[in-house]
Amino acid sequence: MPVTYWTALVGSLALIGFPGTAGFFSKDALIEAVRDSHWQGQGLIYWIAYLSVLLGVFVTALYTFRMFFLVFHGEERTDRKTRSHLHETPPVVTVPLILLAIPSAIIGWMTIEPVLFGGFFGNAIFVTEAHDVLAHIGEAFHGSAQFLLHSLQGPVVWLSLAGAATAWYLFLKRRDLPAVIRERFFGLFNLLDRKYYFDDLYIRGFAAGGRGVGQFLWKVGDEAVIDGAAVNGTALAVRRLSGALRRVQTGYLYDYAFAMIIGLTLFLGWLLWVN
Repeated sequence: MPVTYWTALVGSLALIGFPGTAGFFSKDALIEAVRDSHWQGQGLIYWIAYLSVLLGVFVTALYTFRMFFLVFHGEERTDRKTRSHLHETPPVVTVPLILLAIPSAIIGWMTIEPVLFGGFFGNAIFVTEAHDVLAHIGEAFHGSAQFLLHSLQGPVVWLSLAGAATAWYLFLKRRDLPAVIRERFFGLFNLLDRKYYFDDLYIRGFAAGGRGVGQFLWKVGDEAVIDGAAVNGTALAVRRLSGALRRVQTGYLYDYAFAMIIGLTLFLGWLLWVN
């Protein structure tokens, strides 16, 4: 699958910001802007932001080429019969891959100046003069080639290459090391693998709490109060009352006469008590 291989390689290089790719110009310009955004002073927040984006460069290159090496250069997990049926994807897939890979490789050379420093967006994006870091960077911009050469003096390109080289060493050269590292630093590995336990907090906290509230409203509010007391309770009360009244209608004359005498007695007693 050569088309898939080479387009995936170009996409991976663009994603990690390899020099000359579209991702390089956007990522390096972004990090340059973060580095120069010291309008609040180079305090703790500034260094946290700057070091975070630098760490992101290394981590992005590491996981991107981990994917690339495992998929295209890793140990095969298919049998001979399955491999005999492998073939390049049809044009409906490969043509879009090629059309995306070409600009990913070259479009940054032509677009960095008009998009970042040439007012490409007009008045759609408004930045105050005191915070316009890109304008400050644009004063020293002298073309895409000079921008690339200048970036070689900073840490971004080298961190990106270091991440790719680390992925090559861990997942191709020494495939046994990831398991050793995971066992030795299991606590840190588990923290990262569990995504800082935010999924657990959501599933066992918010989601479980929501399910608990829903079950309570279902069991107590719906079944007990609405269905049990309001709907079924009303029907049960009517049924019991009608059952009691039905016993009065016996069809015997002496029962009706007895009821009339009792009623008349109660009525006369009420009159005497009122007067």
